[in-house]
Amino acid sequence: MKLVISNSSSVPIYEQIKNAIIEQIMSGELEENEALPSIRSLAQDIKISVMTIKKSYDELEKEGYIVSRQGKGTFVAPKNMELLKEQKQKEIETYLSKIIDISHCYQIPKDEILDLFEFMYGSEEK
Repeated sequence: MKLVISNSSSVPIYEQIKNAIIEQIMSGELEENEALPSIRSLAQDIKISVMTIKKSYDELEKEGYIVSRQGKGTFVAPKNMELLKEQKQKEIETYLSKIIDISHCYQIPKDEILDLFEFMYGSEEK
């Protein structure tokens, strides 16, 4: 598992770790039921506090991305398609909010935005 952590980022380290693991799960780099490094070994590998790694793992487990099995370790949870869909919908909402803000700023009518969307979405269909 590869993790790139930036000490100069405004994003807290535990969140950078969490986001990197989520990204690897979503991209398929980390597969369902794959074992994750133990908290202690990951902390040693990336030279981060054990408590920081624990916080990342706790949040990942709470959000359903990983599961802990007593005495066995921590594993990538079976993919929950509803969770994946919800995450992608949130991402789309973020982009749509930006589009709406830009269209308001430059007084681009809603129907032009919708026409553009229909054109671009239609050109992607196969």
